[in-house]
Amino acid sequence: MIPPKNMQLIGSELAIAWEDGEESYIDSPKLRANSPSASASGEKDIFGTQYGGEAGKDHSQVEIESWAPVGNYAIRFHFSDGHSTGIYSYDLLRKLGEY
Repeated sequence: MIPPKNMQLIGSELAIAWEDGEESYIDSPKLRANSPSASASGEKDIFGTQYGGEAGKDHSQVEIESWAPVGNYAIRFHFSDGHSTGIYSYDLLRKLGEY
């Protein structure tokens, strides 16, 4: 797990400079749509039945308002639609910046 060295919001895009010299760029709607929180992705019971989630919800107008570190492994973002329960690991942020 490689930590970010610097993070900045450029317009609606999150720019991340990683400790290993790589850079990632993730737009706000993409970040919001990929929230790892249970309220966004839903939960499955023991039988695999999906409950909740936001499948198909439009996040195209959502902006990042702020963020805060979570330990030494993740970032919690606060979005303009009020969502703030997703904890984005550094590995997930790196992956989202790849495509």
